[in-house]
Amino acid sequence: MAKDYYGTLGVARDAGSEEIKRAFRRLARESHPDANPDDPTAEARFREIAEAYEVLSDPERRRRYDRGDTIDLSDIFGGGFGGFDDLLRSVFGDLSGFGGGGARGPVRGRDILARVELDLAEAAFGTTVDVSFRTNVTCAVCAGDGAKPGTERSRCPTCSGSGAVRQARRGLLGTVMSVTTCGTCSGSGEVFAELCERCAGGGVSAEDRTVKVEVPAGVSTGTRLRLTREGEAPGRGGQPGDLFVETIVRPDTRFERNGDDLVHRATIGIAEASLGTQLDVPLLEGGTTEVDIPAGTQPGWQNRLSGAGMTRLGRRGRGDLYVLVNVEVPTDLGQEEEELLRRFAELRSELPSESRRRRRR
Repeated sequence: MAKDYYGTLGVARDAGSEEIKRAFRRLARESHPDANPDDPTAEARFREIAEAYEVLSDPERRRRYDRGDTIDLSDIFGGGFGGFDDLLRSVFGDLSGFGGGGARGPVRGRDILARVELDLAEAAFGTTVDVSFRTNVTCAVCAGDGAKPGTERSRCPTCSGSGAVRQARRGLLGTVMSVTTCGTCSGSGEVFAELCERCAGGGVSAEDRTVKVEVPAGVSTGTRLRLTREGEAPGRGGQPGDLFVETIVRPDTRFERNGDDLVHRATIGIAEASLGTQLDVPLLEGGTTEVDIPAGTQPGWQNRLSGAGMTRLGRRGRGDLYVLVNVEVPTDLGQEEEELLRRFAELRSELPSESRRRRRR
C-alpha cells in the first residue's frame, strides 16, 4: 500500500505549498530525535515526516505521487546524512536550534516571585507596598564581574571571547551544532588571574532586599505585577531577572466581591420590611450612605449604588455596590409580642398555629 504523505503531515490533498511547509516545520520540531532522546521511535517517525515533505514540496514529485507513480527517494536519502542536512537547512536555515542549545553570552538571573497581602480598600484604590526578599545582588566590590579590582583580564581560551561553546555531533541529520554558555567564563568571554575576595569570583552575594511596589487600583487575588530587572542578579555581566509580585486580597466582612462589583448584605425585621426603614450602608472609601428601604420590602430585595464598587483594573470607572436585604423572622417571641402578632393575623384573616403556651395549660 502506498504511503499517505498527506496524512503524515496532517494536511488536505489540495493544501498549498506554504501550508505544507508550516506543517513540516511544526512536526519536525516536535519529532526531532534530539527533542525526544528517550523515544526509540523518534528517528523513524522523523524520517517519515521528512520523506513526506520532500515529496509534497516538489511540484513534479507531487504530481507523480498523486498519479500513483513510484517515487524514488534514493537520490535524497541514499547519500547518508547530507540529504537530511540540506532538507532542514532549506526550511529552517541554521540547524543549531535542533541541538537544544542556543544559549549565548552571559546568563540571565532567575525571576523571583513575592506575595503581598492587601485590604480590600487598598486593592480598590491602589497603594504602595514594601516587598522584602532575599536574593543574589551584584557584588559592590567588583561590580559583578568577579575579578579583584585592578586585576588584568584576558580573552577566555575556551570560547575565544565569544562566551559560547559550540559542539558538533553527528546524528541522523548529519552534523548538528549545539551551542551552550561557556563554563570557563560563565558567558562573559573574559578570564582573570585573581578573584574578587568578597564574592569569590561569582560576581554576586546573597542579601536582603526591599523594593517599593506601586500596586494599581483594582487588583484582585492572583494579580501579578512584573518589575523588570528587579530579580536575581546572575553576576559576570549578565542581566538580572524580573520580580513578580502576586497580590492577595484579605476578606472584608462588610462586602462580598464579584469581579468589579461588591455586595453588602443587611438584615431587617418584619416590621421594618412592612413599614419601611433606612439603612446605613458602609462605603469602601470610608463612612456610610443612607439607603431607603420601602414599605412592603420582600426578602431578597436589592438596591444598586452605581460606581461604589471596585476600581476597574486598567480602565476608567468603578463597579457597583449592591445592597441585598434579608427579612428576619423572629424565633423567640415574648408573650406580648405573640399576642400582638395574633391580633395582627386576626385582622388579616390569617390562621396561625395554636400557641404552645395555651397547649400547656
